[in-house]
Amino acid sequence: MRYIILGAGAIGCYVGGRLAHAGHTVCFVGRPRVLQPLSAQGLRVSGNDGLDTLIPPAQISLAATLQEAVETLSAQSGRSSHDDNALVVLVCTKTTATDEVAQDIAAHCPAGTTVVSLQNGVDNVGRLLAGAPTMTVLASVVAFNVIWRDANHAYQTTDGSLLVQQDPSSDVFAPVFRQAGVPVDLYRDMVAIKWGKLLLNLVNPVNALANVSLRDTFLQRDLRCVMATLIDEGFRVLNAAGIRPAQIAHAPPPKLFAIALRLPNWLFMALARKIMRMDPVARASMCDDLHQGKPTEVDDLCGAIVRLGQHYGIATPANQAMCNLVHQFQPGQQWSGKDLLAALDIKR
Repeated sequence: MRYIILGAGAIGCYVGGRLAHAGHTVCFVGRPRVLQPLSAQGLRVSGNDGLDTLIPPAQISLAATLQEAVETLSAQSGRSSHDDNALVVLVCTKTTATDEVAQDIAAHCPAGTTVVSLQNGVDNVGRLLAGAPTMTVLASVVAFNVIWRDANHAYQTTDGSLLVQQDPSSDVFAPVFRQAGVPVDLYRDMVAIKWGKLLLNLVNPVNALANVSLRDTFLQRDLRCVMATLIDEGFRVLNAAGIRPAQIAHAPPPKLFAIALRLPNWLFMALARKIMRMDPVARASMCDDLHQGKPTEVDDLCGAIVRLGQHYGIATPANQAMCNLVHQFQPGQQWSGKDLLAALDIKR
């Protein structure tokens, strides 16, 4: 099988780097600011299992567009791309690019290509299928964190697996990922999995506005109370929709997690040892996006809860306020936990 990493950010370069290190054919599609360091210095990949390897530039296939990647892999294999039934496209772009990505896949990939969404949010598979209906599109959740340690160094900061929709195609590539050092767990029903991850991802806008490390975010009770309020609203709308969110990786069940977040620091730290086993510099990617003036995924996280609440007639003022704060963010701002509690009208 041959793999295209569409959206070569930290997650994509980590997963693709592990596949390339294991000897598989991988082409990375990304922006020049990401590809240039890889072209010059190679791709360094560090995993929690002890792997720390540098893939030399000569062994990395890079492309500016999906079309270029498909043509490059076809040239390497000597087969026409439209005769290829062994192509897997891993979509690692931000959710804000999903509709554009779907059109690109429809235009340049052969029908039946396996497309795996490694994105946040809950509706990317539907959007990809709407734009590329002849593809096999699978949902997945990335239950671990990866950051850029340097411009060419994808560094895994927490343990976890890829949680992937079970399908004949994932039954084929899952063993390949596992052999490459990327654990994969397969599930038939991804709805509960996706919503469980979304609730955990509500830390992202809090981390972005606070502009501190994830570890420091969890160390501040005021910030944790903001997270808990966002999660509680999510539970109310999910209950109305008949969705029971799943437990993800080493995190506690979402309902217990929301309760634990409100506990005093000493008790939270005693109960959350596994959660706190993270690199001290780890941050949510939304934090970097917000402070670099890039579009964020807040509308696919807090916004998804707001939209579901509107559908069922349930108010979600905290999640709506968080969307507003992120959209109205001004360069140089840094929100304290106390200020966020006040802005969201939350009583601790």
